Amino acid sequence: MADLFADDTQNADASRPLADRLRPRSIDEVAGQDHIVGENGTLRKTLAGGHLPSIIFWGPPGCGKTTLARILADHTDLHFEQLSAIFSGVGDLRKVFDSAKIRKKNGQGTLLFVDEIHRFNKSQQDAFLPVMEDGTITLIGATTENPSFELNAALLSRAQVLVLKRLDEDALEDLLIKAEAEKPLPLTPEARSLLKTMADGDGRYLLSMAEQLQAQSEELDEDALLNVIQRRAPLYDKGDEAHYNLISALHKSVRGSDPDAALYWFARMISGGEDPEYIARRMTRMAIEDVGLADPQALGVCNAAWETYLKLGSPEGELGLAQALIYLATAPKSNAAYKAYKLSMDAAKKSGSLMPPKHILNAVTNLMKDQSYGDGYIYDHDTAEGFSGQNYFPDDLPRAQYYKPPQRGFERDINKRLEYWNKLRREKS
Repeated sequence: MADLFADDTQNADASRPLADRLRPRSIDEVAGQDHIVGENGTLRKTLAGGHLPSIIFWGPPGCGKTTLARILADHTDLHFEQLSAIFSGVGDLRKVFDSAKIRKKNGQGTLLFVDEIHRFNKSQQDAFLPVMEDGTITLIGATTENPSFELNAALLSRAQVLVLKRLDEDALEDLLIKAEAEKPLPLTPEARSLLKTMADGDGRYLLSMAEQLQAQSEELDEDALLNVIQRRAPLYDKGDEAHYNLISALHKSVRGSDPDAALYWFARMISGGEDPEYIARRMTRMAIEDVGLADPQALGVCNAAWETYLKLGSPEGELGLAQALIYLATAPKSNAAYKAYKLSMDAAKKSGSLMPPKHILNAVTNLMKDQSYGDGYIYDHDTAEGFSGQNYFPDDLPRAQYYKPPQRGFERDINKRLEYWNKLRREKS
């Protein structure tokens, strides 16, 4: 193993990128992942135990997944192989597995590191199972995607998933200090802070930017820094987990009546390139599910904002959505109508094909009249209170209350009406 990463063990080599020159060579040098490499960290305990299981490293870009795989390779006598799922296929896997089987017969195991392992389809992932099961290979996989969604359950059951975190402020500062050991960074304190913000938790990206800045001869403030380095686009893919995480955060912020948090997540989605119509659809759902009849105008406000966006387009149309979002977040909340709908659907499925009571059916034929259709029906408008109190449920289904409005917003008025009608119904029964 000593010659495999020989270039990593040499002193500064100007031909190699700064991020590669500063790559940690031991578990003690890994920054920002104390929960797995610290004194009581999972990975440190695993290495101390002497047996290396198959592992899936899950974390955002630039957090150290590949670095940890290389460190593990140096801590074992297994033969090391590396593949990228982006550039590899079944043929490449077959070659690695065949070579690993030969080594196994000769008494040596194989450590296979697969970067971007989520890129392999389900059938390709299945190919790992027999060679993991019989110990032909120990798999170290790296992925930026949620393994629960992207990897086969059978593969996950044979591997330990270790979650890596995006690098925090302290970890990023440690990296900058190491970079400055080679050459200082000409930055004002404010620009230095902005640089770390621009990295967005990605250590590799931070060091790449730092390497560019080391070539600058004059000190840079925030504006000058932005002229030298373009701000990184937020990590956001409308098809990946971030898409669902952010809309979930937006929805729950509205439900929690926090307009400022809701606006933040809205801005994150818009700046990440999300389709504003998707957000408009979800906001309309929020108006129904979470505001409901506590403020019946919320649904109209959302529909109007949606229509405004369609008429104005971007970026003016987003202002209409933002206004509707504030309305939703500050509106009284009720899911009573939403719950009532779900309860009534459940009752309908369980009760089968019960007929309505005959007194509320129209006798449109003589036969139906003979069968007492419509007999005893009371026209509510003819009563003094405009309320007859008749039963409208099937005769064989006990009366139920699905809609239970809270004492919030407009539903306080609805409650008064329901209480009044219930009182009349009891008096007429």
